[in-house]
Amino acid sequence: MLGQQTPSANPKGSGDANDAPVASQPAESSKTGTQAAAPKKTDRAAAYYHYGLAHMYEEMVAMYGRAEYANKAIEEYRLAIENDPSSEYLNAGLAELYAKTGRIRDAVLEAQEIIKRDPNNLEARKLLGRIYLRSLGDMQSGSQSQEVLKLAVEQYEAIVKIEPENIDNHLRLGQLYILNKDLLKAENEFKAAVKIDPHSEEAVTNLAYLYNEEGDNKRAAETLSAVPEGARTGKIFAALGYTYEQQKDYKKAITAYRQAIEQDKDNLDAMRGLAQNLANDGQIDAALAEYNAIQEADPQDAQAALRIAEIYRRQGKFDLAMSNLKKAESLVQDSLEIPYNEALILEAQGKYDEAADLLQKLLARTTHPDNKYSAGERNNRALFLERLGNIYREESRPLLAMETFRKVVDLGGDEAARGYQEIIDSYRDQKQWAEATKTAQEAVAKLPNDKGLKLVLAAQLADNGKADEALKVAKGLIKGSAEDRETYVGLSQINARLKRWKEAEDALNEAEKLSARPEEKEYILFLKGSLFERQKKYEQAEQAFRQVLQQDPNNTMTLNYLGYMLADRNVHLEEALALIKKALQFDPQNGAYLDSLGWAYFKLGNFDQAEENLRKAADKTPNDATVQDHLGELYAKTARWKMAATHWERALNEWNKSAPGDVDQQDVSRVQKKLETTKVKLAQQKQE
Repeated sequence: MLGQQTPSANPKGSGDANDAPVASQPAESSKTGTQAAAPKKTDRAAAYYHYGLAHMYEEMVAMYGRAEYANKAIEEYRLAIENDPSSEYLNAGLAELYAKTGRIRDAVLEAQEIIKRDPNNLEARKLLGRIYLRSLGDMQSGSQSQEVLKLAVEQYEAIVKIEPENIDNHLRLGQLYILNKDLLKAENEFKAAVKIDPHSEEAVTNLAYLYNEEGDNKRAAETLSAVPEGARTGKIFAALGYTYEQQKDYKKAITAYRQAIEQDKDNLDAMRGLAQNLANDGQIDAALAEYNAIQEADPQDAQAALRIAEIYRRQGKFDLAMSNLKKAESLVQDSLEIPYNEALILEAQGKYDEAADLLQKLLARTTHPDNKYSAGERNNRALFLERLGNIYREESRPLLAMETFRKVVDLGGDEAARGYQEIIDSYRDQKQWAEATKTAQEAVAKLPNDKGLKLVLAAQLADNGKADEALKVAKGLIKGSAEDRETYVGLSQINARLKRWKEAEDALNEAEKLSARPEEKEYILFLKGSLFERQKKYEQAEQAFRQVLQQDPNNTMTLNYLGYMLADRNVHLEEALALIKKALQFDPQNGAYLDSLGWAYFKLGNFDQAEENLRKAADKTPNDATVQDHLGELYAKTARWKMAATHWERALNEWNKSAPGDVDQQDVSRVQKKLETTKVKLAQQKQE
């Protein structure tokens, strides 16, 4: 324990390797060994003789590791010091030997005595600093660790004053300040190190990582970019890649990681960074190739196998995904990520019961009886609960889904906001508009600073016919900053639901100005395409959707939307079918995509395939009026008039329950006319 003044003074003893360092030594207490004997007259020849023997025994300790040699070396050092008590060199040598042989307490006391006599003794302070650093990880309690950290900081602050031009001293002190959560002091030390050597990879990367930790990615990038490209090491390029990744500038991150690998072809961390950013940038095949290369270089890399499994899942290659997941499972124990990803694969295959069972087991594993969780644990539980709730939604079990999402709300914090949004979406699925609005109001009352929830409430108010109030809520969130992008997107969607097309387009244009990252610009393009399509500006919609696919050929929402639009207009039908099939490859259980596929087959005259897929869509989204309308069209085309009438009645019923923004009155009129005509035919058939 720190503060105990009971070091072993027995020269025959081997000491306790687990002794903790001591904080200080009272001035009146006796020093081990060297202070026990009365002062002698200086005899440097004798001192040198005993030092030579001590050094010889010290070397024998290093060669053979035997305790008796260590004890003999200590005895000889003490004899040398008796003959030359003023020699700080001998005292420092003895302190270092104590440290090397595990007699930490004796080493600390010896070094402290030297510093009392000579506060500027650099070697003694460095020895103490190293001892405290090594001891940090051995402390059993937080209070012990904090005390040792304080001691280490004190020593390195003194070391920096004594040796201010040594870059390593500033780096070590900066790292200690980070541990002590004194980030401003850490920044100053790293800046001092950079000033000493502007091209030092350690100094530059430490300062950049500090900025990244503080969320100031721009300054991190500026710090790293200040090193001329020709002077950048692989480590600096890798740090630059990480920084661009934090900024979500994946293309720049890819370039930086590739430059890091050019300098160090065996840098697996840079390879992992490259693979991750290729995946982030939608370059799935290139990411897969990179992860395979990582796995070949390090067959024990479980993360590579897990990432490969994720890519195969996203590509719809579920057997390959599962086999790689099993490989990852064999390499790591007690993983939460692996069973979670297995649940995602099972869900994508439509094996909902198996997926739900896995998620319930994960929740059981991560449950704390006292219901207290760290931020990371809360996030994990929210993730598991959200996925489980969405499976219940897929299975048309809305009450169970909402009960599950309510548990996300109960977690509190950011997780609560996610839970509320899922509950609201569930009510909307069931067309329970009053309950959705009530939940949105509850959410905003409990989380008044959450902008996303306020936008959800504004959308609910718009759907309930309170257009002015809805727009007032949304516009009140505009603050004149880059964070307004989300608000403008929400404002555009509210105006679109109100069929105020110009206002919707204007808001999207404002959001576009604030979109910096490629995926942000891509999403605005998608929304513009959707907006044009709803106004029946088909050429402009098609142009916007094709621009999205140029940037991201695997964007499933766009693949489906463009494919459906082409099929609905009865143009480019083979291309439409291919686009929708590609979307379903990535998301085979999506009810909207299945409806699009069935509709494309219908337009192509393949009625069997149309019926099969439209029925699947109706099973997954029974409250969707468009799916019911499509089934009505199919059955009318195949002269099954009674079934056609049944589905058109369902379509009209669902539209009657829908929010105004979800209904095209032209569709309603068309279906009403067809239903009336069909009922006349059925009546005529009965008379015949």
